Amino acid sequence: APPRVEKMAAVTGRAAGAVPAGYTALAVKFAERQRSPHCLLVKEHQVREGADTAHPPRRTLFVLNVPPYCGPDSLSRLFSRCGHVQSVDICDKPGPGEKKDKLTSKFFDHKTVKGFQVAYVVFRKPAAVQAAKALSQEGPLLISTESHPVKTGISKWIANYEASIVDPKELKAEVDAYMQDYDKKMAEEEAKAAKEEGVPDAEGWVKVTRKGRKPGLPRTEAANLRVLEKEKQKRARKELLNFYAWQHRETKREHIAQLRKKFEEDKQRIALMRAQRKFRPY
Repeated sequence: APPRVEKMAAVTGRAAGAVPAGYTALAVKFAERQRSPHCLLVKEHQVREGADTAHPPRRTLFVLNVPPYCGPDSLSRLFSRCGHVQSVDICDKPGPGEKKDKLTSKFFDHKTVKGFQVAYVVFRKPAAVQAAKALSQEGPLLISTESHPVKTGISKWIANYEASIVDPKELKAEVDAYMQDYDKKMAEEEAKAAKEEGVPDAEGWVKVTRKGRKPGLPRTEAANLRVLEKEKQKRARKELLNFYAWQHRETKREHIAQLRKKFEEDKQRIALMRAQRKFRPY
């Protein structure tokens, strides 16, 4: 039995080579030179009507044990012989899916594939699902071929590094476009809120909001830390300055003594200016 099937058998408690009920084992190999095949476990995706909007029943093939080097393009190419593949969705674990907006960002929202995962292959026609399960009767399918090679090792690292280099102009254009859409959306929400302000709802209630001249901006974590540090220092100075009552009395005495000393110095300075005829109070 293939090593992966033996490992899964050890986990599930089945005998070596056994396949879980309802699944079909498809043998695949990374390349022609590989000796031991890898097993993909597939079955028809069956859920309650409307429970999974992204993966329609009867047209979706559920695939387990997908290796990290087998991406959406590879799965689409493997199962394209069975029928037209509409989409391939790879997830960390099985679960209900919802239709998501297609990611158009070239720099953000990219997820790194780690470990074995599951996949949902959506076909155009239901007959393709049965044809995909029938592939178990054929020999091992090749993931990496001469016409469609899958990069690994140094070549994969080099490709990932080259893809990580960002073009500043393209990044700026994408950020500017996003901010324009965001400003447009905020302007529409503000216009809608201004239009509905003061208008009673169906039950006769009027929503009242308080808008200041200078609305407070959300503080960042660094700003909050600075404010807390200042308050802490101010509180510490106050506590240490007049911690005891006698310290408070001594502080007052020193302040009065300094005022008297300054008063005497001012009297002497004025007397000297009068003697020199330089004192002109008015």
